[in-house]
Amino acid sequence: MPEMPEVQGLADFLRSKLLPVDAPPAVVSDVEVLSFSVLKTAEVPLDALKDGPVTAVGRRGKFLIITAGGVHLVIHLAKAGWLRFSDALKPGRLRPGKGAMALRVRFAPQDPAGDEPGFDLTEAGTKKSLAVYVVRDVEEVPGIARLGPEAFDVDQETFAALVAGHRGQIKGLLRDQSVIAGVGNAYSDEILHAAHLSPFANASKLTPEEVERLYQAMGAVLESAIENASGRPAAELKDSKRRALRVHARTGELCPVCGDTVREVSFADSSLQYCPTCQTGGKLLADRRLSKLLK
Repeated sequence: MPEMPEVQGLADFLRSKLLPVDAPPAVVSDVEVLSFSVLKTAEVPLDALKDGPVTAVGRRGKFLIITAGGVHLVIHLAKAGWLRFSDALKPGRLRPGKGAMALRVRFAPQDPAGDEPGFDLTEAGTKKSLAVYVVRDVEEVPGIARLGPEAFDVDQETFAALVAGHRGQIKGLLRDQSVIAGVGNAYSDEILHAAHLSPFANASKLTPEEVERLYQAMGAVLESAIENASGRPAAELKDSKRRALRVHARTGELCPVCGDTVREVSFADSSLQYCPTCQTGGKLLADRRLSKLLK
């Protein structure tokens, strides 16, 4: 799933394409819905996006937001969605089907005889969770209305209070979008590895030193990830993220810090990775849904 750093990278990339410094802003010329389940709103028509040029491209949590015609196109890529940009889309509308294509947005060419730029939203697999909203106020999107503050907007004192008030495991807190927006499965693994904390540690029982270490790790990991994504075309963001990860999706590989083998805990629809030496005092976490250390 794309998390905050990748969505920020997408926003920065699209901003360079749709709001260029040396040309007029892009104007939406067409929106094609190819998978009708992807569109979650009906009150604001898609054609409203064509009422004016693009005025902003931004992000809130894991949501990508493109503002045009006085309304907002809000995109949540979910687990398997992605955005593919082209400087020259082929002419002609597409037929809705059962493939990966979900939605296409075209922009008017800068030159009347030039190519139409645009982007496609795609989603791999059979479980369709990609979501698109067209709204006049981004707070109308339920997922955005529930978001907590952005990670970089939380100071250490506030973060400590959030941790102390959480009664579950620390990995769950990091992934809870209503507590801190933008961190998902991958970066929570990376943050906990950098902080030398077990993903199953009880949040409310962390010491002040551990909380400070976690806060510093969160900032450092996310800053590094954003820097890694900055300036990259959309097509490169996934691979650059994978290359930069230290433990997430590295099961069986060697920890780059201590050389121990990275281990995994599997759940019904996800998994986490950790280093026993760096994070759990050498103990292995049970590879089942029970969140207990093996005795």
